[in-house]
Amino acid sequence: MHCPFCGNEETKVIDSRLAGEGHQIRRRRECVACSERFTTFETAELVMPAVIKGDQKREPFDVTKMRAGMLKALEKRPVPQEALEESIERICHQLRTLGEREVASRIVGEMVMQQLRQLDEVAYVRFASVYHRFQDIDEFRQQLENLDDARRRQTALGQLSLLPGSGPGRRK
Repeated sequence: MHCPFCGNEETKVIDSRLAGEGHQIRRRRECVACSERFTTFETAELVMPAVIKGDQKREPFDVTKMRAGMLKALEKRPVPQEALEESIERICHQLRTLGEREVASRIVGEMVMQQLRQLDEVAYVRFASVYHRFQDIDEFRQQLENLDDARRRQTALGQLSLLPGSGPGRRK
């Protein structure tokens, strides 16, 4: 680290502490040459992958754009802002852990739909109708039927059988 006062390359760390709710490290440094002290902050640089659009153009991942799309789907729905932010953070975490420099916009869209499905089914269908570019009511109906089937399967797996030997996963 160069000294901001004299430009010398040699500085020593005299104190380190966590800062920014544990997301940064605050370091007090002292220049070996001029003995001036200064503070630096160190944060992890988490690079999000670039997004490959349908027309093969590449653009930086934009969390604001993703949030806007999710907010549009959630408009007038009873979903707390905290739940939305947690979903956005899960998507960002998934994208970072992919370890890829580039990711298809289709993958990001699927991640968004997965999170919206958990937050609110109406928002999920709204987003899916735009994302999949439904052309007619039959495509919309099919998506609703898929959602209903998934809900029934999930409910059936969570229920206990009243009759011995006839629960979910049992052969008749």
